[in-house]
Amino acid sequence: MTEESIYSNLTQLGGDSKLPDSPEEAVMERVANPQKGSGYVVRFTAPEFTSLCPITGQPDFAHLMIDYVPGDWLVESKSLKLFLGSFRNHGAFHEDCTVSIGKRIEELLEPKWLRIGGYWYPRGGIPIDVFYQSGPAPEGIWIPDQGVPPYRGRG
Repeated sequence: MTEESIYSNLTQLGGDSKLPDSPEEAVMERVANPQKGSGYVVRFTAPEFTSLCPITGQPDFAHLMIDYVPGDWLVESKSLKLFLGSFRNHGAFHEDCTVSIGKRIEELLEPKWLRIGGYWYPRGGIPIDVFYQSGPAPEGIWIPDQGVPPYRGRG
């Protein structure tokens, strides 16, 4: 199988892509894991994640940390970026955004393990941090701390 045929199902990589209007419209894509037999962690950091408050329509900001131990699949990073960007005009509470993102990635990839930390900037003077994990961390794989300190200006 050629490299071209392996990636022929990807619709966003290598071309112009419009930011989806909503998370429901966003298409996340996956590619075969070339290190399928190895245990390792993939981390995506989105320090400027944005969504909207569903009540006031005001913007909310978060630092997202997504860690997963892949099985057969990896998320294609451009499609993940577009998916996360689709929340910019989406109204949802912090908890819903964070958990929905984790579950959507979990559904697409069927990873051996996944966690997401949503470290949200204050709303009404209170930062709200939301965490979702698919199950216990697999043994024998180094899973680093997410390294985001409790809120102190989030710098």
